Amino acid sequence: MMNSQFFRFAIAGAIGFAVDAGVLYLALACGLGPFFGRVLSFLAAVWVTWQINRRYTFSQRAMRSAWAEWWRYVLSMLSGASVNYAVYSLVIVTGPRSSWLPLAGVACGSIAGMFINFFAAKFWVFGK
Repeated sequence: MMNSQFFRFAIAGAIGFAVDAGVLYLALACGLGPFFGRVLSFLAAVWVTWQINRRYTFSQRAMRSAWAEWWRYVLSMLSGASVNYAVYSLVIVTGPRSSWLPLAGVACGSIAGMFINFFAAKFWVFGK
């Protein structure tokens, strides 16, 4: 069961990655910069992955109150988010200037935070 949950979590994460990168590039096009733009893109990705995870990954454990669950999910993602954002920032600051650099930063950060976020979601947000 844990393998199938992790697989579904990873699929949700891949979709979240696409949202994260898409919103980040939109924010960059609007002139928001790579750091503030990433805050907005990360929040959009968290909302999308919460929707997917509550319906498919942990559907048998979803809370009755979606509002309470949302805030619990956001809080639980902060530990993974801090790792994610730190790795993203490191890539942005140290990487070679390129239009692909933000995408590489999002990818590296997402992978770094994924395992922390999975266990936080499994045992705290959607735990029994």
